[in-house]
Amino acid sequence: MVVGVCRLDIFLPGEHSLKGKRKVLKSLIGRVRSKFNVSIAEVSANELWQRAHIGICLVGNDKRFINGALDKMLDFVEDTNLVEVIGVEREFLSFKYHEG
Repeated sequence: MVVGVCRLDIFLPGEHSLKGKRKVLKSLIGRVRSKFNVSIAEVSANELWQRAHIGICLVGNDKRFINGALDKMLDFVEDTNLVEVIGVEREFLSFKYHEG
């Protein structure tokens, strides 16, 4: 089992209030969740109205598949033109099952 974890540091250039930020993030998170079937949430920078940190998690059995899916998800986020991605961190965790 492989767990891929991705943290996006994003900038919301057109937002001037927390209410506007929440509206954009709610839309973006919903679209990503439904298209890619990932766990996704705002994880920090909650009180900054033009910045957000988004955490994304995906589980599978192949690291290449997980990495490719995260690449596609990142391209999708950038193509929405709702936010500007200014930083990306990825981490992969591997677990081996012992049958018995």
